[in-house]
Amino acid sequence: MSSGVRAPGPTRPGRSLAAIVVAVLVVALLTACSAGSSTVAGSPAVGAAATDPLGFSGPTLDGATLDAATLSGTPVVLWFWAPWCTICRAEAPDVSAVAAQYQGRVRVVGIPGRGEVTAMKAFVSETGTGGFTHVEDTDGALWNRFGVVAQPAFVFVDRAGKAQTFAGSLDAAQLRTVLDRLA
Repeated sequence: MSSGVRAPGPTRPGRSLAAIVVAVLVVALLTACSAGSSTVAGSPAVGAAATDPLGFSGPTLDGATLDAATLSGTPVVLWFWAPWCTICRAEAPDVSAVAAQYQGRVRVVGIPGRGEVTAMKAFVSETGTGGFTHVEDTDGALWNRFGVVAQPAFVFVDRAGKAQTFAGSLDAAQLRTVLDRLA
């Protein structure tokens, strides 16, 4: 006597594991150039912060070395970007304009990673973001130090050295709001 309902066939563990792996990879690819939080209501989301946020140095894209310790006591914005990130490319003109507007009051430093130095230099040239320093992070050490896992991201360091991380993109108005508080 058949009720018309078929019993499920034998399961294939390899197939379900493969489906899970594919799903995880799709999610990872979709969030690799993450927009993160889309709004800034009052202050950036607090993320992982280094104990001495400005205790690093590194080569800059223009061939110099930045010793960030020289920025202690100055409000600093670290902008984490990747040369292939379309969201980073779209927000670059805003970051550049705001950096120029706050020059002398807040120091903006780009932290490019996840790419080759030649691609980083091309990004700076193409986006007009050469008005501020960019520290190469080809090994991801600074990204790891600040807990940045996707780009774009910002780390805001106040005069006292307290750091707050915001994962995602900010437009010019949102960035100005945060920099007004830092300055």
